[in-house]
Amino acid sequence: MTVIQGKFRGGKRLDTSYVWYVSYGSNLMEHRFLCYILGDQPEGSSQKERGCRNPAMPLKNRKAVLPFPLYFARERTKWGEGGVAFIGHEKNDKYKTYGRKYLVTVEQFLDVTAQENSCDEIEADLEEVIEKGYIHFGSGWYSRMVYLGEEEGYPMVTFTCNLDLHEQNLNPPPATYLTTIAKGLSQIGLTCDEAVKYFAETPGISGRMKEDEIESIICSHF
Repeated sequence: MTVIQGKFRGGKRLDTSYVWYVSYGSNLMEHRFLCYILGDQPEGSSQKERGCRNPAMPLKNRKAVLPFPLYFARERTKWGEGGVAFIGHEKNDKYKTYGRKYLVTVEQFLDVTAQENSCDEIEADLEEVIEKGYIHFGSGWYSRMVYLGEEEGYPMVTFTCNLDLHEQNLNPPPATYLTTIAKGLSQIGLTCDEAVKYFAETPGISGRMKEDEIESIICSHF
């Protein structure tokens, strides 16, 4: 892993001892994300996360918006029968995917990424991600690392699938997973009505779940 202490990007100096990890799925919920940091089992999941080598808490976290399309795909995960969240590869400001960014060390980000991909460790060159905009680093479900710009002098990065939206088997998520994301959306300031509309328009859910069904699952958490 290349850690760049003084990378220049667009005339600005980036400090990459830390990165903003930008989440858009279950890690929107702070406690769920901290299971990856501390080593714990999230409510609704069948799996305990092993945690990071460095269990330090994120320095900051705040709301984010990603200019990539959110969708739900795959058939079964540790959350049960149904899809999980990914973002497509097309960048366009017409897309407004809600996220939450956590300022963590590069090592923590890599440890979280490895846990998301069910592997012991990963190797990824952050300099290459910044230069190219994305890299592929394996065959896991979340093995496309994407550069999203910078904030406060730190790079913002996320991960998604190597396959694009149109190459995936779309499926609505299980209630456990949808609820976890909904709790995260509540934490960043969305109302229940806003979350219902947001989910109802998302590929994988759109045309497969009605708004009243979504509301019955999530609105007790707002």
